[in-house]
Amino acid sequence: MTLTTLNAAGHPITLREADLPDVAGIVRLLAEDELRGAIDSTAIEDRAGYERAFRAIDADPAHLLVVGVDPRGDVIATMQLSFLPGLARAGATRLQIEAVRVHSRLRGHGVGGAMIEWALEEGRRRGASLAQLTSDNTRVDAHRFYERLGFSRTHAGFKRAI
Repeated sequence: MTLTTLNAAGHPITLREADLPDVAGIVRLLAEDELRGAIDSTAIEDRAGYERAFRAIDADPAHLLVVGVDPRGDVIATMQLSFLPGLARAGATRLQIEAVRVHSRLRGHGVGGAMIEWALEEGRRRGASLAQLTSDNTRVDAHRFYERLGFSRTHAGFKRAI
């Protein structure tokens, strides 16, 4: 389902809900990442785990996996939005923005910023009152990008493998 059309990087980019055939393009963007490329694999034998995760995301209305496609239909960007109801903040719903990726040739051309602005509007439309995201400590350029978009560093995040 088409969500919106952005005008960025000199041509229209269609944001739409991801479909199963998009998984390969999404994984290519994840594998292109300098920090996570060693973890994410485009090998055919690794596809089952990604497809299982896609089906779980797609089946849950609290999650939205978005792809940006160029006029040829190629996946050039992605992000996952999760809507998290909570008791804190008087029962506020939070918009969690995850796994934002833009193809390397299009970075710096407004695609990521336009995607985040659309995500914030979608969050408001769905009743979220706060948007949050995490970014690896080493991603200095990403931190500047999010700060330019109005995000503030307010918390220290912790992770642990289980």
